Amino acid sequence: MDNLRTEILLCDNDANFVAVLADYLRERGYKVTIARDGEECFTTIQSKPIDICIFDTRIPKLNGVNLLEDLRKAGENLPIIIMGDNVKQEEIIRLYNAGCDAYVEKPLSVEILICKINAIIRRCDEKQNNKEKVFDFDGKIFDGERHSFDGQHLSARESDLLLLLCQNMGEVVDRHLILRALWKEDNFFASRSLSVYINHLRHILNNTNMQIIVVHKRGYKIVNCKEQT
Repeated sequence: MDNLRTEILLCDNDANFVAVLADYLRERGYKVTIARDGEECFTTIQSKPIDICIFDTRIPKLNGVNLLEDLRKAGENLPIIIMGDNVKQEEIIRLYNAGCDAYVEKPLSVEILICKINAIIRRCDEKQNNKEKVFDFDGKIFDGERHSFDGQHLSARESDLLLLLCQNMGEVVDRHLILRALWKEDNFFASRSLSVYINHLRHILNNTNMQIIVVHKRGYKIVNCKEQT
């Protein structure tokens, strides 16, 4: 992730402030989407690819604390930076305990905010780079970096999808998360395309001990069939 590819979602109760901040971030090369209130912020995150979300504790309809808690309960794990003005220490502690990645006091320094955004980007990149990318399927090697399975070439999207499932072995990977991460959109056509790729990967894994399972209304997970019996 870098600033040219980073989509930031902004939400603040001061329309003028958020417009100025959005313009500044765009000048620095970031993509920016603005939400008017907490409810719009929540639905935007669930409907389009957002890399980092920045919002104030006092946004309308769904305040910042409740929005943060609702996002984490919904399984959204994107980085979140929260802004606040004279927020009490116990509430800041509550924000961090609920899954806030950084808190910024207002009036804020935009340069400090940029530093926090860049620090989060570096952490995300390091975390992704450190994840395992080679897996052994009954002697058949899947190499997510070289896009190959048992010596056969996979398309980049096939490889990225299989890698995402393998890096979350045995756990459900949310369908919407997959679409946002790999297709960069979450709509009917992308969803149909995902289903096609899943079926193709199932065929590729036919003669191995691994199987991709559909979890109704949630997503997919890859499991070791031998361990399930």
